[in-house]
Amino acid sequence: MEIYTGKNVEEALEKASKDTGVPKDELIYIDTGKTVGFISKKVQIEVYDLSDVIRYAEDYLLNATDALGIESSVKSKLDDDIIRITLDSTHNPILIGKNGVTLQALNELVKLAANNHFHRRFRILLDINGYKDNKYSKLERLARKTAKDVQRSKTTYTFDPMPADERRAIHNALNGWRNIKTESIGEGSHRQVQIIYVEEKKDNSEE
Repeated sequence: MEIYTGKNVEEALEKASKDTGVPKDELIYIDTGKTVGFISKKVQIEVYDLSDVIRYAEDYLLNATDALGIESSVKSKLDDDIIRITLDSTHNPILIGKNGVTLQALNELVKLAANNHFHRRFRILLDINGYKDNKYSKLERLARKTAKDVQRSKTTYTFDPMPADERRAIHNALNGWRNIKTESIGEGSHRQVQIIYVEEKKDNSEE
């Protein structure tokens, strides 16, 4: 964390951007609400980088599991713009919950906590003991099987609502399939993936 001051937040951000080489709109910062100086009042901001965000998310999860009386450890890595956190504990099944419901709730909580603390949206993906990776593999197999059925029947198939990361696994698994496209429909927790049959466009050009 670095502290910068200016006559206003914009000036403080300009200083931080010049110092760090990061564009102003990409800076992770908190307006502390403090003013410094007796004669010329200046505002103060705290500027962070992604390692600070990762550390905050890890601490949040460790404190949350500790409050439940569960000993745990975390490992994190940055994959493009996704913060991937792997949690392991003495009670993994409890933290995963039935059909991954508790895991998904923990994921949403840590993401909201980080977003609110740093006043910026982050993509955080939490996994416990490889549960998510196994879930993705199963979804990809199911998506391919269902896509073949859709190719034969030409009838749209709609999955039950699922989280964004699981929908993404289906989209990725069927990307480039012949006569197949996928779409997400619905809002919030009711968002679903559809597998849709599409006719190939005929080339009417003369040879």
